[in-house]
Amino acid sequence: MTVDGEVVELCADLLRIDSTNTGDPDTCVGERAAAEYVAARLDEVGIAGQLYESAPGRASVMARIPGADSSRPALLVHGHLDVVPADASEWSVHPLSGELRDGYLWGRGAIDMKDFDAMTLAVVRHWQRERIVPPRDIVLAFTADEEAGSDYGARYLAEHHRDWFDGCTEAIGEVGGYSYTVSNDLRLYLVQTAEKGIEWLRLVADGRPGHGSFMHDDNAVTALCEAVARLGSHRFPVVVTPTVRDFLERVSEVLGLELDPNRPEEVIGKLGPLARLIGATIRNTANPTRLNAGYKENVIPGRATATVDCRTLPGATDEFLAQVRAIIGPDIRIESIQSQQALETSFDGDLVDTMAAALRAEDPIARTVPYMLSGGTDAKAFATMGIRCFGFAPLQLPADLDFASLFHGIDERVPVDGLRFGARVLDRFLRAS
Repeated sequence: MTVDGEVVELCADLLRIDSTNTGDPDTCVGERAAAEYVAARLDEVGIAGQLYESAPGRASVMARIPGADSSRPALLVHGHLDVVPADASEWSVHPLSGELRDGYLWGRGAIDMKDFDAMTLAVVRHWQRERIVPPRDIVLAFTADEEAGSDYGARYLAEHHRDWFDGCTEAIGEVGGYSYTVSNDLRLYLVQTAEKGIEWLRLVADGRPGHGSFMHDDNAVTALCEAVARLGSHRFPVVVTPTVRDFLERVSEVLGLELDPNRPEEVIGKLGPLARLIGATIRNTANPTRLNAGYKENVIPGRATATVDCRTLPGATDEFLAQVRAIIGPDIRIESIQSQQALETSFDGDLVDTMAAALRAEDPIARTVPYMLSGGTDAKAFATMGIRCFGFAPLQLPADLDFASLFHGIDERVPVDGLRFGARVLDRFLRAS
């Protein structure tokens, strides 16, 4: 069997396992079934996987594949097993179907990120069958809870099972290595070298409770809504970080555009579906996501709360939080739900060169470029151990596919040819790394 021979089947199996992460321990399905599946597929070919459960049902799997030279620093390959919720009534197929249709494999997690989990399994299972030994140790981590901050997954492993990561100096995971077609003779592959920080905030307004029929000048709901509206409509200033500047300069060159660093939107606006993802990396953002207040129609509550999903540029957290405080005003309290620093590394070194070579071997018109991810990944947890992290989960995409919209979106799907392509590239990359 070829290295890409079973990747579609493995991915379909994973998509049919419900590993929904609601962010609420009381309603999470949990990742244990998916973790047991991964551990079983590893065990079938003689790879000893260790399952760790951080809380009931919240399971991750670790394994280590010895390399030809175990004195070299090890490479971490990580992917998460949890997925965000999906409403089946909104989908063209059931989100747990793993259905093959129109050249795509459909299901929640198809690109975020059970596709890469399947690629990794396909590659290491092929190695075991063919007695292929990688040049250095490969550490595998299939994690829980990435979609809710990694506390039950990557962060738990880094804090309680750190020995698995001994010797790891570099890592690959989501979201990078996917293609952006420029022309018939050029495809760019975006390698993630940076990702924004996470500040999930709870805004709290306190007021005087009372009867809904009275005149009331100390209404917590009113105060909160006014603060949330100010924050949600605010546009933070443009800041072009080194990674984003590097990306824009390279893209401007191949597109024949002139880049004005003070007006990056002019270039970003010409990137088609990619514009939304890149556009979110030139400024800090604060998006209100939840509101909660009251318990009865005719009772003015004494407290109202809102959650805000904030994403910060590297080195910008303190300034950003000061700006938020100024926007919402002194009477609204701020509580931190989740705080994770942004990451940024340089686009150089042997590992980066090996990524480019592996892609070109499967796609002669491939060219790699660095970029910043607007979201966050498990890399933040692994970086706390001094590991240099990249997003490299290779996929060749149809030119007309709005890839960014599929993340946490309706009708999430991965192209079958792209999935097989990714397995072949990953195999080449790991065998040369």
